[in-house]
Amino acid sequence: MKNIFIAILLISFCSINAQNIKAFQFYNQKGKEIKTDKLVKELAEYDIVFFGENHNSSINHWLQLKITEELFTKKNGQIILGAEMFERDNQSQLNNYLSGKFDAKTLKDSARLWNNFTTDYKPLVDFAKDKKLKFIATNIPRRYASQTAKEGLESLNKLSEKEKTYIAQLPIKVTLDTPGYPEMKTMMGEHADGTKVMNFISAQATKDATMAESILKNFEAGKTFIHYNGNYHSKEFGGIYWYIKHKNPNLKMAVISVFESENPELKIPEKEYIPTDFNLIIPADMTKTY
Repeated sequence: MKNIFIAILLISFCSINAQNIKAFQFYNQKGKEIKTDKLVKELAEYDIVFFGENHNSSINHWLQLKITEELFTKKNGQIILGAEMFERDNQSQLNNYLSGKFDAKTLKDSARLWNNFTTDYKPLVDFAKDKKLKFIATNIPRRYASQTAKEGLESLNKLSEKEKTYIAQLPIKVTLDTPGYPEMKTMMGEHADGTKVMNFISAQATKDATMAESILKNFEAGKTFIHYNGNYHSKEFGGIYWYIKHKNPNLKMAVISVFESENPELKIPEKEYIPTDFNLIIPADMTKTY
């Protein structure tokens, strides 16, 4: 009897501790916990959803897939996918994979895929392929962003007309009024060369403006466009969100931001927490994909 009692105590202890382990928690902008079913229900009411991510977070990528699957069901298939991780000039290769003309190896050989494509983004692309959804390569080719960082925004005027189709329409507006950009300036230090600082910020702006334009060009009324991007590209309603808002303020957009926490109960962080519409809190020690 004594052994049975001890066994029951051990089982109860383990159960209590297991209940305290959380892999993620969503909060709304007011700081109230929100369950994933209600999150999906609310997301379905938006025209555009930005799903921010930490690029190497396994739970972040898993949630992107699961929320997308649920949103697909909720919207009766009326969704469009798009991602920072694919550059505009690789759209045809991506389309060929989606249509079945390319296999995974041919896509890998012909497009500039991120190193973590197979583990983190292929499941989303394969979902789009299976459900016959559009998947938009939204980002500027990296070489043009790098050129901007080195030579300035004006250097893009020298590109050919074909090359210009892969970036947002020039001139691209760059201002420190955009949330996140002043932070970039601060990161570079007060003694940094002013021209280099603005070139660096302008390079970020070429990405944000191009992704914004790509989304606007491919958005369809009645559908929800869900866009996967690094958290910085939409945090604090800046980046891509800011550019779209200035082009079309009538679109209803939602931002999902991500934050890491050392708290096992994944409470809202006390520091460096500026919430957007929906806020994903994940463990700081969550498994990283690279």
